[in-house]
Amino acid sequence: MKLRNYKVNKWLIISVLLFSLISILTIGSAQRLIGATDLMKRQIIWYIVGFGLIFLVMRIKNEFLIRYTWILYIIGVILLALLLIFGSEINNARCWFDLPGIGTFQPSEFVKIILIVTLANMINKFNEEYHNPSCFDEFKFILKVLVIVLIPSILTFLQPDTGVVLIYLLITFIMLFISGIRYRWFVIAFAFLGLAIGSVVFIYFYSQDMFIDIFGTSFFLRVDRLLDWSNNSGYQLENGLSAIGAGGLFGYGLNNTPIYFPEPQTDFIFAVYASNFGFIGSLFLILLIGFFDIKLINLAIKTSNNINKYIISGIIGMLIYQQVQNIGMTIGLLPITGITLPFISYGGSSLLSYMLMLGFIFNISNEVIRENK
Repeated sequence: MKLRNYKVNKWLIISVLLFSLISILTIGSAQRLIGATDLMKRQIIWYIVGFGLIFLVMRIKNEFLIRYTWILYIIGVILLALLLIFGSEINNARCWFDLPGIGTFQPSEFVKIILIVTLANMINKFNEEYHNPSCFDEFKFILKVLVIVLIPSILTFLQPDTGVVLIYLLITFIMLFISGIRYRWFVIAFAFLGLAIGSVVFIYFYSQDMFIDIFGTSFFLRVDRLLDWSNNSGYQLENGLSAIGAGGLFGYGLNNTPIYFPEPQTDFIFAVYASNFGFIGSLFLILLIGFFDIKLINLAIKTSNNINKYIISGIIGMLIYQQVQNIGMTIGLLPITGITLPFISYGGSSLLSYMLMLGFIFNISNEVIRENK
């Protein structure tokens, strides 16, 4: 089928084009804040490459990628393992490969999408094989899923990148929740998770020396950073909040962020945008994000293909979590975890992974529109 015969929801396309414009303009402002000169140009290039990636996925179709999802999964796991040996260390983390002449490459961003497709494939095959599964059948299936998820989770945690691990687990929870398995498994999971988190927090507050002996200094520092938000403490958060507050109703204008804070082009991109465009601009961006998410939810409801439903559910869960987490941590409502704002924050790996995801979504949109003609 030729691409010109594809039919994609126009509002999805318009939303993505607006995201790209907002991202490029805001990154241009952020680069002035940190004294860089090429971030805006690089983001434009990544967006161009990203749209090319969308067309490629539309050309080869979702079925091809789903068919070879296990090969992609194995490649993703190997790359995560190689990072621990050959990865470039940035801010005490080995999350990136340094590619000469190109920049850094972060495999975990693509593993998120690969994991969504892998789990969708597993869930679909399980439901096709077991129309009325027993508790034991479901238990075996959940164990298989946990093994598939824990392998990249452990490798990513060791980099360390706790934020992406949380995304892996959230994707898994949401996709299992809509898979149709018994809800009792989620009650058990919440009970176990609550006990585990409670034990870790108790040890942290009871004896920090014991905590370091058991979990290590690296994990202690990550927990300590997470708890900074409860006191609105930390240089990055305080200055980010000051920049947002100074923006007022209409903002300082493009390229006019009044105060410096770390990582304005990635983690705290929303603070740059809010200081430039104020409350009105921030409200527009939040409404645009909500509109885009609702369109994805409607797409999931309309598709008759179960594996497409599972894929979109994983994508929606990932996006909403990252959107809420990024904006929430920027305004001091949630702990700072280093989660970027999808389609807006600077980064080639993250942006290309989202554009790969859009290729899947556009293919599903094409199917839905043709089914309803």
